[in-house]
Amino acid sequence: MVSLMFKLLNTLGYIIALAFFFTRLKNTRNIFTKEKLTNLNIFCLTFLFSALSILGTYIGFNYKGAIANTRNIGIVVGGVLGGPQVAILTGIIAGLHRYIIDIGSFTNLPCAIATIIGGFFMAYIYPKMTKHNRSTYAFISGCLIENLSMLLILIMSSDKVLALDVVKNIYLPMVLINGVGACIVVIITENIFEENDIEAGRQARLALEIANKTLPLLKKGGSLEKVCEIVRTSLNAKLVVLTDKEFILASSAISQEYNIDYSTIKSEVTKKVLRTGEILVYDRNTLSNEDYLNEKDIQSCIIAPLFQEEKISGTLKIYFDNKEDITARKQYLAIGLSQLISTQLEISKMEEIKNMARESELKFLQGQINPHFLFNALNTIASFVRFNPNKAREIIIDLSTYLRYNLENTQTLVSLEKELEQVKAYVNIEKARFHNKFDVFYNIETDISEIKIPSLIIQPLVENSIKHGILPQREFGIVNVNIKKFDINSYSISIIDNGVGIKEEVISSINTEIKNNIGLKNVHNRLKILYGSGLKIIKLKQGTKISFIIK
Repeated sequence: MVSLMFKLLNTLGYIIALAFFFTRLKNTRNIFTKEKLTNLNIFCLTFLFSALSILGTYIGFNYKGAIANTRNIGIVVGGVLGGPQVAILTGIIAGLHRYIIDIGSFTNLPCAIATIIGGFFMAYIYPKMTKHNRSTYAFISGCLIENLSMLLILIMSSDKVLALDVVKNIYLPMVLINGVGACIVVIITENIFEENDIEAGRQARLALEIANKTLPLLKKGGSLEKVCEIVRTSLNAKLVVLTDKEFILASSAISQEYNIDYSTIKSEVTKKVLRTGEILVYDRNTLSNEDYLNEKDIQSCIIAPLFQEEKISGTLKIYFDNKEDITARKQYLAIGLSQLISTQLEISKMEEIKNMARESELKFLQGQINPHFLFNALNTIASFVRFNPNKAREIIIDLSTYLRYNLENTQTLVSLEKELEQVKAYVNIEKARFHNKFDVFYNIETDISEIKIPSLIIQPLVENSIKHGILPQREFGIVNVNIKKFDINSYSISIIDNGVGIKEEVISSINTEIKNNIGLKNVHNRLKILYGSGLKIIKLKQGTKISFIIK
């Protein structure tokens, strides 16, 4: 048994070496890091892990008609890393191979059956696995499949004495080597996912750095050429171009030889992006002359759409001097930058919009986006980028939701569900910023799918509770947003916090001309105009209750 253990350890070394080699290959790494596998990816992974399983059979050792091997490592690792389809296909291929190469042996059929069942077993448990427990599942699965193989040998063999002797001598080495081996191979490949997370963090940080540099420019009506220059230098590109739906708005080139000498969009692929709203990637072999500047050394480009109010408004075009520069990461980053620039372009129009609506209620609504809140949110995102990139991504999505809602230039009623989405986005950002010092609960006692309310009604009240009620105190804060039916044609909405409590002078100033507490006054006055009554504010024993009725 000891001798067999050392032999299997030696074969395990070959398997580990091969696994390490494959994880270093760029194409293999790209497949492993994809969120969704294509049919070609599934075929490649099935081929890889089937070959690993078959190799494990061939380099095994014969013991009285049985093959002590590491075949099931390929099945387990294929299931852990490739998913259900790869697990099942690899199990079937490796199982059939085990049966065919040793026809007549008393172990070929039991081992083949165990291998095939092992593939289906890995497919079954795949949804239960996370990146934190893959190696544990790999170890347990490797042991279980080998135990099944040994059990089937004892049950299906006609020579029970021989079967018992074989199992007795190979059981421990086989179970341990396949369990430990599968665990080790998975741990090795985990390095890919860790590197992937680190790279995602770098990309998120790069996007935030670009946002921090370009936002002040766009907010102040700065040069779009400067924005293009920031994007170009950050991505090490040859040329960056911003367009609207008809014209080139701005560009930045690494040198004068790349400068564009025309102002109207000529590129057919750019026009295609403007029609479809899809990001397109092209190289020198597929670009038309006007796309890659035929006489230059431009080799590839990414063209991403820009949106304004959910409509395509232009494109962001990034040109590189080689094909390798356009990685999947660069494509995702280009999408993120186009979304950021779209949002920033919307923000840049705020001043113009406020001037046009200076005498209207819309003036205040557009002023709701506090630049201090925006920059605080960006700094919060930046603080999460290194150690929790997934959280940073969540906050970016919440910030995008918050900004887009605030920038909807409309005075019409919106659905209560949409209003609550904006409130939740704001709350999520503030909770991340203040390290969960408070929580907000939504108590909805009625169907709100058909309820319409004025936009930006609830969020300013929740913000007021958090800023002036919860944050000034040391204790953990709670804000309750309650929605219930008031009578046949109206609903009651209340915001209750357990904070320090509102000051009496604030309550009394709601109906005065004193220029403070503008947020509460604005909501109060808008409700009075629409429904005849405004906010009802009550100072509680601990905290504040603000309520109103909508019809």
